[in-house]
Amino acid sequence: MASLDDLKKRIASVKSTQKITKAMKMVAAAKLRRAQENAEKGRPYSEKMNNIILNLSNSITDKENAPKLLMGTGEEKIHLCIVMTSDRGLCGGFNTNIIKKAKAYFNKILNEGKTLKIITVGSKGYDQLKRFYNANIIEKMSFKDSKSTNYLDAEKVGKIIIDNFVKKNFDVCTIFYNQFKNVITQIPQEQQIIPLKSSKIEEINSEDYYEFEPEEDEILNNLLPKNISTQIFKAMLENSASEQGSRMSAMDNATRNAGDMVDKLTIEYNRSRQASITKELIEIISGAESL
Repeated sequence: MASLDDLKKRIASVKSTQKITKAMKMVAAAKLRRAQENAEKGRPYSEKMNNIILNLSNSITDKENAPKLLMGTGEEKIHLCIVMTSDRGLCGGFNTNIIKKAKAYFNKILNEGKTLKIITVGSKGYDQLKRFYNANIIEKMSFKDSKSTNYLDAEKVGKIIIDNFVKKNFDVCTIFYNQFKNVITQIPQEQQIIPLKSSKIEEINSEDYYEFEPEEDEILNNLLPKNISTQIFKAMLENSASEQGSRMSAMDNATRNAGDMVDKLTIEYNRSRQASITKELIEIISGAESL
């Protein structure tokens, strides 16, 4: 049994931890509102841009000469995966869920005998992947110094992806991130951005007729690089909201668990103290009777 002094120190330590987790929960709650608003605002824009590009591609008659960023190389031998996680911990299963989704995809690619290349965005993703996939990681990125999620960071990632595609370093590019649903639920996503692929395509009415100025190819050549950065930025916004929601939930659970532990330790301390007092009284009474 621990001594009274040890129990007292442990109770003080748990209470101190409880104050920290409660403060972190409040900070995460404050940041969550803005992050959630940004994520919700970014969804319609990114989805609409995807739909515009896909509908424009339907108007292209010469598919062979269409932009490669849209149609791909025609092969699926080399896969580039962009794993987007956070740079900070203490956010529950946020990072683990993304890594789990990515690893399932990695194993599928490797089992098919294809080449896998990985770019990690966020130090936590790199820390979890380097043990088993260090040979596949071609670049690691971190935006820990950025005060908030911004488009410039997304453009840096997009530029690296396009540079690697131009150099023919991969055929298919897929990004992994968490989509924010609510504070408790964040859904891991797997989105292919090269060649462009979308599950939600807004079909143009066949009776409508559009004349494009300039031509479709020229419009696509300008839009496609921007769309890659836009999809990366959307994933960053979703991740930011998901991270704060997950951290808020994790810190709330930690605060409650710390409270339960303080209650248990307090009961144990009181029992030990009562036993100690009883023992002292027995010793005093025994000593008095012996006289």
